[in-house]
Amino acid sequence: MTHPTTTVLARYAEGGHGLDDAALWSIEVHLDACANCRESLAAKATPATTDLLDRVAVSLGQAIEASPSPTRQRTPAAAVHRRWLAWTLLPWLAVTVAVLGCGVLLDSAEPSLPSLVLLLAPVAPLPGVAVAWSRRTDPAWELIATTPAAGLAMVLRRTLAVLVVVLPALLVAGVSTGTSLALTLLPCLAFTGATLVLGALVGVRRAAIGLAVVWSAAVLLPSVAAQSLSPVLQPGSTADWVVATVALAAITPLAATHFRRLTSGN
Repeated sequence: MTHPTTTVLARYAEGGHGLDDAALWSIEVHLDACANCRESLAAKATPATTDLLDRVAVSLGQAIEASPSPTRQRTPAAAVHRRWLAWTLLPWLAVTVAVLGCGVLLDSAEPSLPSLVLLLAPVAPLPGVAVAWSRRTDPAWELIATTPAAGLAMVLRRTLAVLVVVLPALLVAGVSTGTSLALTLLPCLAFTGATLVLGALVGVRRAAIGLAVVWSAAVLLPSVAAQSLSPVLQPGSTADWVVATVALAAITPLAATHFRRLTSGN
């Protein structure tokens, strides 16, 4: 067990100045299990703080005695909900699958048009990723985001939950229309990585919206209007998508600290 240093405990006792959210959460979790560190922290508390804590302890004790005992038990389903997905994701994933299904039908009905499956593949995961980590769509976002297990790890878990649905749907759509599976799946992964990297700076939701708008304006709509696939989706572009996907995957862990603050743009 790693104990906080004397300097870190002193900063925590003074209000946590200079410590990021993740460090504060880690200290609080450690203090909950370590009596020695609690004693060290108590020794650094000011008389005003000690008096406030005593009054809060008395008030909480009275409130707990007057309240009924909790009966709700934690279930595996609740753990899955908190760590892997938000129920608000389900409608968006259903819409994504439905749109891909419409793309398959249109590809069959209008062979003269460029493959809508290929054109939709990069932006297919973006609605789900945007909803997966957003205070606007998850009613429990602030409660979940302030836990020590939150941050990039939870963002990645929820993003994986989105890809578990979107990637098989893209695979089926690609096989059904005879399109290149590499150009169907790689852009999807690349745009997912780009959303996370850019989302660390501006918020995942804003990043997803921005990337979807740029792709639609620069590639999707011009391709449909010209009835020809953009060069970025031609067979020769596969290597570029591989490089972009690998590069974005490598950069994503560097953005971890940006997902630890409630003041992020989400």
